[in-house]
Amino acid sequence: MIADYSTDPRIVLTLDGGGTNFRFTATQGNRPIVETVVLPSCGDNLERCLANIVEGFTRVKEQCPQPPAAISFAFPGPADYPNGVIGDLQHLPAFRGGVALGPMLEDRFGLPVFINNDGDLFVYGEAIAGLLPYVNGLLEKAGNPKRYKNLFGVTLGTGFGGGIVRDGELFLGDNSLGAEIWLLRNKLNPQTRVEEVAGIRGVRRFYAEKAGIPFERSPEPRVIFAIGRGEHPGDKAAALEAFRKLGEVVGDAMGQALTIVDGLAVVGGGLSGAWPLFSQALMTELNSTYADANESSVRRLIPVAFNLEDAEKLRNFLQPTIRDIAVPGSSRTAKYDASPRLGVGLSRLGTSEAVAIGAYCFALRKLDAN
Repeated sequence: MIADYSTDPRIVLTLDGGGTNFRFTATQGNRPIVETVVLPSCGDNLERCLANIVEGFTRVKEQCPQPPAAISFAFPGPADYPNGVIGDLQHLPAFRGGVALGPMLEDRFGLPVFINNDGDLFVYGEAIAGLLPYVNGLLEKAGNPKRYKNLFGVTLGTGFGGGIVRDGELFLGDNSLGAEIWLLRNKLNPQTRVEEVAGIRGVRRFYAEKAGIPFERSPEPRVIFAIGRGEHPGDKAAALEAFRKLGEVVGDAMGQALTIVDGLAVVGGGLSGAWPLFSQALMTELNSTYADANESSVRRLIPVAFNLEDAEKLRNFLQPTIRDIAVPGSSRTAKYDASPRLGVGLSRLGTSEAVAIGAYCFALRKLDAN
């Protein structure tokens, strides 16, 4: 059961820590209550990086109408999140060797500090106040008794992150390494990990290969998206193929995860804005089939996957499929759903806000449990 902190008076200082910028805010009742402070991450200089983290939290703390109850934020991994120690980061190399960031902030601010992976907190936020309650609300309005309790999600940006919420609880794993989807195999080149192509670098590389230009001349994904939409000069066929390949590899990775999770799926991150150009390939991958030994086919996912951003697909998804069947040897009937389904949709909060809400609620749950 997901706890409701939407009217909680406590304030938590939050941070969305990325490889380029740090975005600080303060959250109360699932809502930001101060102006966001953005500072460069300076990931190759530990002294400057730590100084900016302290400055960012100090500046948002000064804007708070009352003292905060905790600090809770997203930071890249690998890390020993329960102990607040950040490990060898790919995009923030200054942290290599281990940095006790959580204890440092506890000493500096005199507050309990909670750190988690950004993909985990993004999905937690969407489970609390984003896609999960949105879809369940639509089901209720449609008269469909089906309700979803599990949510899997991915973030597409500089890297490829993921998270799982199971029945209201954030699934972290025994080593704080649950849902490390970036380490799944890359379908297009199984000797490499999927993060090599499921992100900004991958889209640029796909475009460069198709357009026949050096990678260094490949534009940023937002420009490639505009080229694909016919809104910017460039190789339109290459742009469409770049996003088709993105959808294929992301859909394959999500299919592997959803086979285990069996729940709704949410997509966020900067590249999610290009959904119109990669969603068809992603959904095709989720609804694809395997061949077996006798040359018949088996669905890679037992439930049918629906694109919740497509109005017609959404209407079909919301239709009740549970029916009454007779109980043998009895006059009773039993409920039977012969059409299992799952839905895939975009973030309803925006990635940064979802991370902040996830961090906020995670901290309050920990405080209440203690």
